Amino acid sequence: MDENQKKVLDMLAEGKITADEAERLLNKLQGAGSRDRAPATAATPAARPAGEPQGSGDPPRFLRVVIESSDGDNVNVRVPMALIRAGIKMGALLPEQARVEMAKHGVDLSEISNMDPDELVEALTELTVDVDSSEGDTVRVFCE
Repeated sequence: MDENQKKVLDMLAEGKITADEAERLLNKLQGAGSRDRAPATAATPAARPAGEPQGSGDPPRFLRVVIESSDGDNVNVRVPMALIRAGIKMGALLPEQARVEMAKHGVDLSEISNMDPDELVEALTELTVDVDSSEGDTVRVFCE
């Protein structure tokens, strides 16, 4: 058993992932063969390897941000696409005084209300950010 398979089983034992998620991850690991893939870790229980196509053709449901720090600090954020759509619509409801104060700090939300939420979500589908620092920190941003 390799290290990645052990991590998946440990996550299952700790209740961090379901049996179905563990099965999917183990199947992906078995299918990986010698291909270069991102390892499954406790911070990425249901994550596809960054840059790998979604496969099913379904629109993404989540924007994922995964950070694995060399000093042990890990972050795993799943933002529902529905929340992103709602956030765009909510930007139009901000009071003028709040917009002015935010603009003083370099945050201009004037264009948010003009954005089509579905176009933004479609654009995010193509988003993949992979950062591996020389200090061992890893950052992944992608949609799933």
